[in-house]
Amino acid sequence: MFARDPASQGLGMTLDAIAPGYARMSMPVRDDMLNGHQTCHGGFIFSLADSAFAFACNSRNHATVGAGCSIDYLSPGRAGDLLTATAVEQSLSGKTGIYDITVCNQHGRTIALFRGKSHRISGEVL
Repeated sequence: MFARDPASQGLGMTLDAIAPGYARMSMPVRDDMLNGHQTCHGGFIFSLADSAFAFACNSRNHATVGAGCSIDYLSPGRAGDLLTATAVEQSLSGKTGIYDITVCNQHGRTIALFRGKSHRISGEVL
């Protein structure tokens, strides 16, 4: 799935770990990702969390899409930071799953908390 994901790759993301109901992805904060306050634009942080969510909810090889999500920004990301999003399945029942994603910087500081709701569709990932 990562090989077919030019959006995540284009933002410099790497898929660092994956297991059933779990994914961890990283992304360096580049200068072109900064907003007018010289902090990482929230859209890039959201994209990292959303990508980790996507890989976690597809990790059981059932084609799954996002049905909804929310994010809370707690601390700014800065140029040169390495952000890591860790996605953990909280619930999977029928076709619906709930996933919590924590985005931290290289010092372990929590940057954002994201919760995603997934919906399984027909087909397999591989």
